Amino acid sequence: MTFSTRPRARWVALCVSASMLAGCGLPRTGPTKNEIFAGSVQKQGNAFIVSVDDSVTRATEYVPPLGFSSGLINAAVLGSDTVRPGDTLGLMIWENVDDGLLATAGANSTALQEVQVDGDGFIFVPYAGRIRAAGNTPEAIRRIITEKLEAQTPDPQVMVQRMAGDGATVSLIGGIGAQGVYPIERPTRTLTAMLARAGGITLPPDITQVTLIRGAHTGTIWLVDLYENPSLDIALRAGDRILVEEDERFYTAIGATGAQVKVPFETQSVSAIEALATVGGLNTSLADPTGIFVFRDEEPQVAGRVLGREFSDEQRMVYVLDLTSPNGVFVARDFDIRDGDTVYVTEAPYTQFQKILQAIVAPVGTAASLQSLTE
Repeated sequence: MTFSTRPRARWVALCVSASMLAGCGLPRTGPTKNEIFAGSVQKQGNAFIVSVDDSVTRATEYVPPLGFSSGLINAAVLGSDTVRPGDTLGLMIWENVDDGLLATAGANSTALQEVQVDGDGFIFVPYAGRIRAAGNTPEAIRRIITEKLEAQTPDPQVMVQRMAGDGATVSLIGGIGAQGVYPIERPTRTLTAMLARAGGITLPPDITQVTLIRGAHTGTIWLVDLYENPSLDIALRAGDRILVEEDERFYTAIGATGAQVKVPFETQSVSAIEALATVGGLNTSLADPTGIFVFRDEEPQVAGRVLGREFSDEQRMVYVLDLTSPNGVFVARDFDIRDGDTVYVTEAPYTQFQKILQAIVAPVGTAASLQSLTE
């Protein structure tokens, strides 16, 4: 028994189409809405799926904990003349005799330049001995030296000057004009003054964070908060490390969007609408505006507010946004995207139907073309 050429071509095309469909070979951007809902906790999955409304938007409001501790904020401004270990002092001593203890012949004054305060906070002055300098002002050190020398030379006159040294310095790195180590001086005793001394900030202000490390304590604030809240302009201490860096938060956009990319935050907060707009919005030929999903590992306290129960660990949450619902665009405008979120837009159902038709029609058309060539 034989088949004509035309029926044979159609039969081959249908077999190829059926094979493609049976193997689920149709291309798509990701899971369908039904497949995502199948992974919910209610269906033995491991994620809570929540439709976003105004109450969910309010419950998910969460500001990352940025700020300085009370210990950093309440530290008093250092006296600009306080001597610290590592500082360098300059001493000038006058003696009211021709042949003094320290002065050379024909001179009645002695200069002791670059006398460094040792690690224990002491300096050594000939005939005065070992003197505690750290924690004292130059004036207090002057009086101590004068009292020590008065017993050995009449009416000594002493002048003490705090020179440049490494005893009270802070280090600045990151997005500033000039990274380096800077001394704490009278004009630069606070954070903003020291940042200005180092050349200012070179990063976009809205996404710049300032971190201060003092021993075992670390605090991070937004740069704009530093200028808006005077209490954050804290007093500096010797050994402080200041890091200025750009916000490292990001979210990922995939699916039927204008672009599928990893997107850094460009402002302190980003709404779902802004997140979609940043990547070119919805793909008008593919996207389903009722199937916009935000995948997130939610903080336990936030998950508890959303679901009305207590959690001790992070929970996998999938938030569903429907732009076609009443108030849907407003809800998406108010719903904040957070660090590490994945924004996924599903394809519209008709898109898969079109792909099925194309998968069937294309082989048939190819077979018809082959038949026309054989005739």
